[in-house]
Amino acid sequence: MRVYILMFLIAAAVTYLLVPVVLRLALAMGAVTQVRERDVHTTPIPRMGGVAMYLGMLVAFVIASQIPYLSRVLGPGSAAWGVLLGAGVMCVVGVLDDIIELTWYAKLAGEILAAGVMAWQGVVLQSVPFMGLTVTSSRMSLFITVLVVIVVANAVNFMDGLDGLAAGMLGIAALAFFIYAYVLTRNVSPGDFTSVACAITAPLAGVCLGFLPHNFHPARIFMGDSGSLVLGSVIAGAGIQITGQIDPANTALGYALPAWMPLLVPFVVIALPMIDFVWAVVRRLARGQSPFHADSGHLHHRLLQKGYSHRSAVLFLYVWALIASLAWVALIIFQAEIVVPVAAVAAIVTIIVMRVSRKHTQASLVESTTGNV
Repeated sequence: MRVYILMFLIAAAVTYLLVPVVLRLALAMGAVTQVRERDVHTTPIPRMGGVAMYLGMLVAFVIASQIPYLSRVLGPGSAAWGVLLGAGVMCVVGVLDDIIELTWYAKLAGEILAAGVMAWQGVVLQSVPFMGLTVTSSRMSLFITVLVVIVVANAVNFMDGLDGLAAGMLGIAALAFFIYAYVLTRNVSPGDFTSVACAITAPLAGVCLGFLPHNFHPARIFMGDSGSLVLGSVIAGAGIQITGQIDPANTALGYALPAWMPLLVPFVVIALPMIDFVWAVVRRLARGQSPFHADSGHLHHRLLQKGYSHRSAVLFLYVWALIASLAWVALIIFQAEIVVPVAAVAAIVTIIVMRVSRKHTQASLVESTTGNV
């Protein structure tokens, strides 16, 4: 556990320290988000913060790879490096989009290339935990892998619409995935707690934490596509890498749910953005627009329209991400007994957050109105 905490801290520190450098670079290269009709920020904000996040993960990997304990999971040819390499290609695609705003088909081509690189490095979905189905076709395996990476990466990209939203929710998701992978690894191999999934998600959570102080409202920099695509591809890669590699019969948990968990975790912990992603695609296609055409119909925009303040909307989504992700982690540990209590807690917390947020927003509006009289 200590070595994973070290990776988390290194990634957080490097990201935090590099963000000001990347901010200056973004300004010099013209990677600035101007104020558009659908945006909630009121002044131009530099983007491309994902470069600092990717470098934070890279430095954590390089340092941790020198530790003998992690030689198996971070050695040459490891799947962890395959995920990082694919994420690096995603970062390059995102940087280009942050600077020159690629067309949707050029961006999609770059995402396919990045996911293909990840698959080429051995990060492929070999089996699907449904009736013991095994993917025997290499082409089908490649197709499913690329599809999962692109869907998750774009779901995170679509989510990145409020200050601190994507970084906070993916940080929560990465932390939950790390706990899940660590518990599962301890059950499968009690003498060896090393895991590629743990080595990936620990620094992923770290870069999110390191980026948040610069990105939380009011943000000084946005992660841009260079960040959202990296975060999405990394957590998707972690899920793909571990799916089908765990035999539920060999776990101490005693039932088949662990086989489903790696494939479900990336989707469940970002369930809200996934739903938002699907609805956005359907909404845009119904209008005759490209699925990548930006609009103001996302869930976070709707919360703002309901009267939530910027921070309240972000915190509301944080709460639901925390409940959803930790509920699934708890489910694998405590099994079905945890479902009803978690549902009750989710309902209570949601009601409390909604009331507090609305009262705070109304008080702020009253104060603002009074001050302008």
